[in-house]
Amino acid sequence: MTPQTSPTSQTSPSSPTSSSPQSAAGPRGRVARAVTTRPRLLLLLILLLTAGAVMVGGGVAERMSSGGSQIPGSESSYATAELERRWPASQPNLLLLVSPRDGSRDVDDPAVASAARDLARQLADETAVLGVVSYWQAEDTALRASDGGEALITARIKGDEDAVDDALEALEPRYQGTHGAVDVRLGGPAAVRHASQEVIADDLVRAEVIALPVTLVLLVVVFGSAVAAALPLLVGIVSVLGTNAVLRVITEFTDVSVYAQNLTTALGLGLAIDYALFLVRRHREELAAGRDPRDAVAVTLRTAGRTVLYSALTVAVCLASMLVFEQYFLRSLAYAGIAVVLISAAASLIALPAALVLLGHRVNALRLPVGRRGGNPGAGWARLARLVMRRAPLFAVGTVAVLLALGLPFKDVRFGTADDRQLPSSTEARVVQEELRNEFPGSPGSALAVLVEGPPAAKALAEYSGEVSRLAHVVQVAGPAGRFVDGKRVDGKRVGGKRVGGKRVGGKRVGDAPPAVGYVSVLHSAESASPQSVSLVKKIRSVPAPFETSVTGPAAVLADTQHGTAERLPWALAVIAVTTLILVFLLTGSVLLPLLTVVVNGLSLTAMFGAVVWVFQDGHLSGPLGFTPTGDIETALPVLMFCVAFGLSMDYGVFLVSRIKEEYELGGDHRDAVVLGIRRTGGLITAAALILAVVMVAIGTSRVTNIKMLGLGVGLAVLMDAMVVRALLVPAVLRLTGRATWWAPAPLRRLQRRVGLEEEARTTYPDIPTRTERPVSGRT
Repeated sequence: MTPQTSPTSQTSPSSPTSSSPQSAAGPRGRVARAVTTRPRLLLLLILLLTAGAVMVGGGVAERMSSGGSQIPGSESSYATAELERRWPASQPNLLLLVSPRDGSRDVDDPAVASAARDLARQLADETAVLGVVSYWQAEDTALRASDGGEALITARIKGDEDAVDDALEALEPRYQGTHGAVDVRLGGPAAVRHASQEVIADDLVRAEVIALPVTLVLLVVVFGSAVAAALPLLVGIVSVLGTNAVLRVITEFTDVSVYAQNLTTALGLGLAIDYALFLVRRHREELAAGRDPRDAVAVTLRTAGRTVLYSALTVAVCLASMLVFEQYFLRSLAYAGIAVVLISAAASLIALPAALVLLGHRVNALRLPVGRRGGNPGAGWARLARLVMRRAPLFAVGTVAVLLALGLPFKDVRFGTADDRQLPSSTEARVVQEELRNEFPGSPGSALAVLVEGPPAAKALAEYSGEVSRLAHVVQVAGPAGRFVDGKRVDGKRVGGKRVGGKRVGGKRVGDAPPAVGYVSVLHSAESASPQSVSLVKKIRSVPAPFETSVTGPAAVLADTQHGTAERLPWALAVIAVTTLILVFLLTGSVLLPLLTVVVNGLSLTAMFGAVVWVFQDGHLSGPLGFTPTGDIETALPVLMFCVAFGLSMDYGVFLVSRIKEEYELGGDHRDAVVLGIRRTGGLITAAALILAVVMVAIGTSRVTNIKMLGLGVGLAVLMDAMVVRALLVPAVLRLTGRATWWAPAPLRRLQRRVGLEEEARTTYPDIPTRTERPVSGRT
């Protein structure tokens, strides 16, 4: 049987220099001419831009924010803003945990009380601080530990997150430690956020120190040449430096999450190395086929360069889907992700080819006694592909079953919000928050606040407060109408042995006529990120009242975040699915292949999501991995992980289907094309995935749980995609779909030829027999 030859493959494969690659028309031809004719000028320009990026991007970590989970326009967001504007003290972000220096005393000891009052007055005199309230002023048992061994001073540091961080850095050395008869430790949201930023910044440096040398060793093993191995790593470093500069510019216009720098480091190194690995490998193939270095670079750009371009667009679109969500946590990660993908692609398609032109055949210099030497590259992958295709139904069903089984734990996922338990257990901010959870009634740090608007009568507000105090898990309700416990007013009475009424709270004497607008504080015993606390928020919001109420606080923010994320998630998935379908169609000209690609990529993520629940939510392996399980998963994190992992799996999917399509157009036999495509890319994709997994695992060594989850989860997804999905599921499915894989209606085919960037037919290579020499499938 004579193989069918497509119209695009009429150039004789035995004449690699018969065409003029550098003279081709179109954008890739112009890029090729620029790179091959002025490589030194391009590299000088890139060197200057990189130097500028180093200066611009310096100190970007200090401008990152750790918040961004609130939904703008939500009830909790509105109430938070109004309370901060009118009664800043209602939402303290700084807590001073005061304990007697002499452990035999309690907080009511006269010497302890005197020292604590002096401390509170000193804090109130700070220009950056307002709304200071202490246990010794308010005599509120919620501010005193159950055993009397500790008590709280609460305050609000004013300003945005950057101003709060700056003020906290100045306050810490003045208030931490011993003050007369008392010892002081700092906690609260401001301290937790500041500690998170410091830990993440330190961990990022360690991750880079781990990832760079290991990546270099792996590249040397892959290429067997120190020069070829160094090129992808240099491209990755340029990409990371360039992205840091972009992030620094973005922080001038909007908030950027502290997670963004970890994400861009991982993606910058990973994607740039992937793209450079793909291009250098193709360039070396062209050199081995007999092309001179300039022609080899030109052909590489017009073939592998096309694949890199489509891959970068696909990954960028997947990350851009996070712009659908309203939280700046996700939106800032979208900005960062888009920037790093485009910079990685640009560095790979401009800087790397210019370096390859200058190096010429010296790209293979400094051969080392490691890596593949001789033999028949890809023969093992070809054998595996043939085996899978002979038993295609078995491999297809078996692989899908295993992937679905690995994803089963995700059905029990519980969504929550990050808290201090993300931090290492020895961090002072976490220690303080643990004390609040375990020793203080109602855990003051997780209190809910109800903004009351309208001209309510004192009686109506008292009835409302009493009704809220009857709800399950509510410890106490306090506001302008008094304090209520279990539906009963306790002003002027003793609760827990302490008098709680008759004192000024927030500038109003308890029992005074309520103002036109006020707030009610609700202390509760439920964990702030638990289903019970979310349920409590919903019950408070459903309590009838003759005035407008808006609930905020950690649990209210979580409830609104869950609702807002669920509402926008279908739109994000639609953006990813539609754009992926379009891009893969333009790449391949097939109708079926884009659908298969989306489904297969989705299956490749099941293991990641199953592991996230089994390991991080349920706490398996928490000891070896060094984190504290909280019983839930940060609400926005699975969205981020899906967008990143899906984009990276598309990266490898584009590499594979592009090469299979190239082989199909050259030979016309579907099964041969699949085998040859896997043969030529199997080792490359596996090496790229292993390198990216190393980078992600290095990120996963972070001491902050969510960063650890992001790094290890995405690293697992990348390995599963490359080693299981691309090696087993894809060839099995393509064998079952057969030649129908490449079908498209004539109108769509014409559209693809007009809009898509057509691939140049490749040459044959010395280490791969042509189909006329030996059919891959073994058929005659």
